[in-house]
Amino acid sequence: MHDLDPHVLADSADIAATAESARRAGRLGIDTEFMSEGRYRALLCLTQVAVEDPGAATGIRTILIDGLDASVDVSPLAELLADPAIQIVVHAGRQDVAILRRAWLTSPCNIFDTQVAAGFVGESAQAGYGTLITSVLGLRVGKTASYTRWDSRPLTAEQLSYAAEDVTHLLALADELGRRLETTGRTQWALEECRRLESATDERDPETAWERLPRASQLDPKARAVARRLAAWRERTAAAADRPVGQILQDPPLLEFAKRQPRSLDQLAAIRGVHPSFIKRRGREVLEQVSAGLEDPPIPRESRRSSSDARDAPLIALAEALLRARALDAGLAYELIASRSDLEQIVAAARQDAPEPDVRTLAGWRRELVGDDLEALLDGAVAVAVGADRALKLHAVELSLAERAPAAGGRPLG
Repeated sequence: MHDLDPHVLADSADIAATAESARRAGRLGIDTEFMSEGRYRALLCLTQVAVEDPGAATGIRTILIDGLDASVDVSPLAELLADPAIQIVVHAGRQDVAILRRAWLTSPCNIFDTQVAAGFVGESAQAGYGTLITSVLGLRVGKTASYTRWDSRPLTAEQLSYAAEDVTHLLALADELGRRLETTGRTQWALEECRRLESATDERDPETAWERLPRASQLDPKARAVARRLAAWRERTAAAADRPVGQILQDPPLLEFAKRQPRSLDQLAAIRGVHPSFIKRRGREVLEQVSAGLEDPPIPRESRRSSSDARDAPLIALAEALLRARALDAGLAYELIASRSDLEQIVAAARQDAPEPDVRTLAGWRRELVGDDLEALLDGAVAVAVGADRALKLHAVELSLAERAPAAGGRPLG
């Protein structure tokens, strides 16, 4: 492989040679630049790949692949992304993985996300690439071109230089974070979390799109069936036109269509927020969807008990104190352990004596760290106290036989 100028886009031969280098090294670093504005799906504009290459001056070779050039063969790299023997290093890579899955027709696996890993070694779980490069490696990277038009051609020298720098230090960052993970014994926890990225996708199911509508839960069963039809039609229409769904039809009028179920163009035009041009262009399609929705079986409201109660607030705060103490003790970013929604569901299930909810806090490494103790705390089997060292501790609670619940022990929290 020839020594690429950082301002030159790779050709198919460069890509094949880079894939071979990555296969020999057992890993590669990858990043993307994309444009999502004005589109149904984000457009992959540029892909940056870094591989270890002893022949390169710095030991790292970086190539830039034009996502708008259909003549370039990316299949050698696409195959590597799906090879479990090759580690794929990314930073905050959920969207990168989703876009590459779709654009390159691949299934990325064996992912190591440096943002995720950073959260397990005392850094912020939302740390940006530049911030981590500075705090972990003591280097600085420029961000001058991050919000430029990546879909314009030709790309400027500034854009290409910025894009290359975005992966130049990615492998070194992964090495240092990996070393710190080994030191703290958190490697498997970090890899478990990174595996969650393997399923990242930006594809949306038209048949479930209605569930994301604001206040869809307030619709009656017949209106819910109509909303499902309308939302699915909107998704497919937007996908075919490659436009955001809101440019086809915004949420408020869609919900009104579902509620009022118009049967004519005049009734459709009487609904607020509907432009005459929309009636002319899409009106009959909308009426067809409304009619079809009315023929569908009604979608009943979920028969579930309330998931929130004002009395839960103190318990949520107590649970958060436990989790924050454990995070500090383990040197983890708190955001990795639980979200507010996770705690609300856990507390609500305890209040209702319902089965434990399917939330991340009660699974995998999180359960090992704090999940079992959290459930014991909410069951009243243990209590939180402040020890002589001012650290929070758990203590077993003496209960009557009728009240007794499995205790989780009394290990320190901080």
